Amino acid sequence: MQGSHGAHEPGANRRYAFPAEIASLGILAVLRGDDENETLVRELLRTRASVRRLWPLPARLPDDADIIFCELVSDLPQSLPWLPGQPTSALVTIIPPAQWPDLTLLRNCAPHAVLHHPVTANTVLTSLMLARAQFLYERRLWTRIDKLDEALRAFHIVEKAKAILMQTRKLGEDEAYHFIRRQAMDRRVSISALATAIVDSHNGLG
Repeated sequence: MQGSHGAHEPGANRRYAFPAEIASLGILAVLRGDDENETLVRELLRTRASVRRLWPLPARLPDDADIIFCELVSDLPQSLPWLPGQPTSALVTIIPPAQWPDLTLLRNCAPHAVLHHPVTANTVLTSLMLARAQFLYERRLWTRIDKLDEALRAFHIVEKAKAILMQTRKLGEDEAYHFIRRQAMDRRVSISALATAIVDSHNGLG
């Protein structure tokens, strides 16, 4: 009797609960209609996410999906709407069974995750969550880079404005900066906006 109880693993019949965030995602499945890919699509549908099918691979993939599952084919890099640049979707590339992937092609696609056939429920969910997490992490990095670029541009424009004031008004470096700062506060604009106005005005007169 005890042996019959031991035959059941704890939680074996328990249905896996997918993270709630997955159900709100839009997934684009760019896959041929073979048995392996049909299994993949069924697993994606189990997540309750919105899944669209697309084949053949278009010249340019839509940019409105949260995650794209796509076969690794030679034309894929040219079809990605964000290369080169900031990705607009997480990308999972699909490797056919018993096929060695083209590593150069894989690198050129810069996927967020890779999924090999034959797939299982665990590997599909893992690749989906990994790709989504990596995509969101990269997006945070791009946001930081954009802010740093903006700060650097602002620094350069303020330095130009200071140089103009030092030349035209015979001010010291600190005096020129404080002049820009006071004028920006009086006009309720940013220091970089005021500095830009000074530079543009000087260039217009020049």
